[in-house]
Amino acid sequence: MYLKNIRLQQFKNYQKAEVQFSSEINCFVGINGSGKTNLLDAIHYLCLTKSAINGVDMLNILHNKDFFTVFGDFDLEGKEIEVRCIFESGKKKQLLQNRKAIEKMSDHVGLLPVVMIAPDDTGLIKDGSEERRRFFDNMLCQMDKQYLDQLVRYQHFLKQRNALIKQFADKGRWDSAFIEPYDREIISLSKKIATARKSFLEEYYPILKEFYNIISDNQEQIGVAYETHCSGAEFEKEFKASAQKDFLLKRTNMGIHKDDFVFEIEGYPIRKFGSQGQQKSFVIALKLAQFQIFLTHKKTKPILLLDDIFDKLDDNRIGKLMNLVADHRFGQLFISDARPERSKEILAGIGAESRFFLVKDGEIGNWDQ
Repeated sequence: MYLKNIRLQQFKNYQKAEVQFSSEINCFVGINGSGKTNLLDAIHYLCLTKSAINGVDMLNILHNKDFFTVFGDFDLEGKEIEVRCIFESGKKKQLLQNRKAIEKMSDHVGLLPVVMIAPDDTGLIKDGSEERRRFFDNMLCQMDKQYLDQLVRYQHFLKQRNALIKQFADKGRWDSAFIEPYDREIISLSKKIATARKSFLEEYYPILKEFYNIISDNQEQIGVAYETHCSGAEFEKEFKASAQKDFLLKRTNMGIHKDDFVFEIEGYPIRKFGSQGQQKSFVIALKLAQFQIFLTHKKTKPILLLDDIFDKLDDNRIGKLMNLVADHRFGQLFISDARPERSKEILAGIGAESRFFLVKDGEIGNWDQ
């Protein structure tokens, strides 16, 4: 799979832009703040109908404008797919595939797999459990429509149940009969989602371990522990027993939205005991394992987006990553870098077609090497 071109209008700092891409390596160069990351994010948007950076679509509109469009043409194993994403302030987002409107954005998710490696990915290790759940849910949703539907349903019932709990708190009285249907749905969906997460991790972990060993030269052992109360035999009883706590705190305190994935090194949390280099290696391995598992399940190589990583990694890790590129482990690759000569040097020995684009103040042109 590869993206042939992209056409932007009023997306972030781009008034209007159109670019034709190589099916192999594309490198966006230019000073910081010129729009390189925004261009990668536009590609992400085409694949998943959402930004990797700003979850609120209004924040992706060019300043003082009221709409944006992102169009692109893909080759999916020989099948031509044109994707059009249109967002206008105050209106429902529009998605079209080959000029045909797609009513549910979830129907598009997973069709065009994409993996993005960015400087702030260390938040997967350093930030709270929500970031780690989102990372694993993103993978599962792109591969399993049933999981996506279950997660959407869960979030709906959780929101409704929390609203009810706040009403109960305002009235000073808990109504078990009224909230029971929501409890039943959340308990059932929690069990299914927890089971799916556990099963997925059993498949994902060996791949993660393999990539970490490549990047770190087999220097230490890593692990991932999935923490959940939702798969135990007593979960339903424990969930109902937490009603008093829910009432006091005015929110649901048990369910898969409380799960966590604990990343470990030599049996200890890498968040506390891993060096900066170990954490960077772990994050890269997480994303490369994501790439590999998409390839296994979708039978096509995802688009790989590398945002400014040459500036954040040491020479050893860059070398390990580029060795994988040189071995043609990946498909179409998009790279952003503020230092064009460095990118040129790194990519010179790859043995693949590389196309360079100069990005300057929301304008894109070919870079004269």
